[in-house]
Amino acid sequence: MKTNRNLLARLAPLAAGIAMAAAAGTAQAQAQAETPKYGGSLDVATTSTGVATLSWDLADWQATLQTRDTGQFYEQLFAVDLSKAKSRGGKYPFTISGWQPTDAVRGELAESWNWVTPLVLEVKLRQGVKFPAKQGVMAEREFVADDVVYSFNRLNNSPKKTQGYYDHLDKVEAKDRHTLVFTFKQFLADWDYRFGNGFFSGIMPREVTEAGGGNWKNANGTGPFMLTNVAQGNSLTFTRNPIYWDQEVIGGKPYKLPFVDKLTHRVIKDEATQQAALRTGKLDILSSISWEAARELKKSTPQLQWNRWLSMAAARVALRVDTKPFTDVRVRRALNMAVNKQEIIDKFYGGEGEMFVFPMNPAYVGYHTPLKDMPASVQELFKYDPAKARKLLAEAGYPKGFAFKMQICTCTTEQMELMPLVAAYLEMVGVRMEIVPMEYGAHLSAMTSHVNGAGYLTTVSDVNPTTSLRINFGKGQVYNAPMWNDAKFDARVADALAERDEPRRQQILRELTAQIVEQAPAIWMPAPYRYTAWWPWVKNYGGELFVGAGRSAPIHARVWIDQDLKKTLGF
Repeated sequence: MKTNRNLLARLAPLAAGIAMAAAAGTAQAQAQAETPKYGGSLDVATTSTGVATLSWDLADWQATLQTRDTGQFYEQLFAVDLSKAKSRGGKYPFTISGWQPTDAVRGELAESWNWVTPLVLEVKLRQGVKFPAKQGVMAEREFVADDVVYSFNRLNNSPKKTQGYYDHLDKVEAKDRHTLVFTFKQFLADWDYRFGNGFFSGIMPREVTEAGGGNWKNANGTGPFMLTNVAQGNSLTFTRNPIYWDQEVIGGKPYKLPFVDKLTHRVIKDEATQQAALRTGKLDILSSISWEAARELKKSTPQLQWNRWLSMAAARVALRVDTKPFTDVRVRRALNMAVNKQEIIDKFYGGEGEMFVFPMNPAYVGYHTPLKDMPASVQELFKYDPAKARKLLAEAGYPKGFAFKMQICTCTTEQMELMPLVAAYLEMVGVRMEIVPMEYGAHLSAMTSHVNGAGYLTTVSDVNPTTSLRINFGKGQVYNAPMWNDAKFDARVADALAERDEPRRQQILRELTAQIVEQAPAIWMPAPYRYTAWWPWVKNYGGELFVGAGRSAPIHARVWIDQDLKKTLGF
């Protein structure tokens, strides 16, 4: 019998995917059959392993890198229920940084909450939660409602605050030591994200601020880990909070968290070095691995466990619509048609990518419209048509093309390799894109201070379905790299966020997504699949990345290390 090699080739990725799903699906079952073990250390490299934290003060509004690192000790009112993870028999992969599905919200510092009136929310806090003692900063004491009020007011009054972020709230008050009252000016659909489980809702005690909130040595919160060392550009070391409040039920028995004594975040810019650290057991978990590296690691290190996930931050070249020639929509659309996006998926990403993932991730059920169902004017932007691109450029007055500079962060090797390919496509229609590399801090600052160039490579994610359009295209918004400014668009986004009926809200946001994509304020790029790998001695883990807002502390707090297995494997 002849073997159909083409068929086998097509089936191989499917078989691999089934095998990974099966492995992840049994993670919790295996954990339930084992007795958790305390002690040891957990070494991880996160999805943002190539960059270091810029600030330890939450009032600096530094978003992702704060929640990745400060989230180990500054907790929030809400998180997600990890018992609903796919690896634990649920339906959510928890690999999207800012989304907390409505049916998977869990109280973290909040024990319960209810709407007293349409504009008054009452939150009951957990009792018995404590801040550990921190020499020179604070004595051990109970976490109370005043801590939340203080944190909110400090964030809200910060001169670095994201414009309009808390404008929906009138005030936050402490009704008693363990009860909060949020009084709204108007309903906002993502209220639980804005100050509950978002990038700007950590609870930082007054004592830390008074001691110097920007100094990592003063950091202290109610979370599962305590920050004990910062080796800038190398690693962050956290140790077990001995009085942490939360627990994990395994085999019907509750266990105090966290299990490990030490957690280390490794900062490793070079991908080859990341992979070498994983292969040699210096890393227990590597959270973001390219498809190409994953294929090699599966061959060289077959013991590793795997999870595949779609990147939540598709790279895109933002085109400043307030700067010529990008004031003309024909130019912006032409640049999209000039890039062979399908070829990028097939060759650059080895077939492991998706064409249309931003600004609404396919995981957002009800909010995402597949490309095939989008208007023809949107679909056209994802088809390679250099002839049409040249025609549009000529109509816009650029028959011989033009040149522009595009700023890019040096922190991601993959993007540094991808952009010359994009530049080559553009050059074929007479457009010269000069790539300007920048270090992370300077690159981020250029956008947040709105002095970025006419072209700017950004990977700010969609975050969640009710946030994406606002933060990426709202007038004056920090991450609005294209400088999009459309009063009607902003008003319609506001309408969606004020809509209590979710199906209606979904419809509005689907329509707005089509509108913004059609206007092409960026060269829309495909998003690759990424992989997470971990050693089998890492227990009670199934590849989860976030509990919302880039935080991973509750995930890492539930991991334990099987030291005996680690030794058996030669480490």
